[in-house]
Amino acid sequence: MNDLIDGVLLSPLRQFFDERGKVMHMLREDDDHFEKFGEIYFSCTFPDVVKAWHKHSEMKLNYACVSGSVKVVLYDTRESSETFGRFNEFILSPENYYLLTVPPMVWNGFKAIGTQMATVANCATIAHRSNEITRLSYDASEINYDWNIKHF
Repeated sequence: MNDLIDGVLLSPLRQFFDERGKVMHMLREDDDHFEKFGEIYFSCTFPDVVKAWHKHSEMKLNYACVSGSVKVVLYDTRESSETFGRFNEFILSPENYYLLTVPPMVWNGFKAIGTQMATVANCATIAHRSNEITRLSYDASEINYDWNIKHF
């Protein structure tokens, strides 16, 4: 993808299957894009629910969808960025298994799509601190984005 927001990475992830089930890799300390470990958490979202918008002043996010499907949207409002004003959209799921790395100061959110709850894992570079996150409503006028699914 050539039009990624500056600092965003989309890295394919591996799954290993056998007769017992599978192992889903997410992030290893020897990965080129690994920075440091702050915390890992799982955000579980019901179908058609939007969890947006938020941005972090310091934290780098590393998202992977381990069950269900999500539409992740990023918006760059960093005035010094070469991609200022750009949106990125991604569909993440176990069938489309990627690690999405989101740099600090990029607005982001996601919507669970499909018929089941979606679970997004985030391996963040710092532990959550309420003083380094900014939040807006999913329908905030500052971010002109329509969360409805678009059919191509």
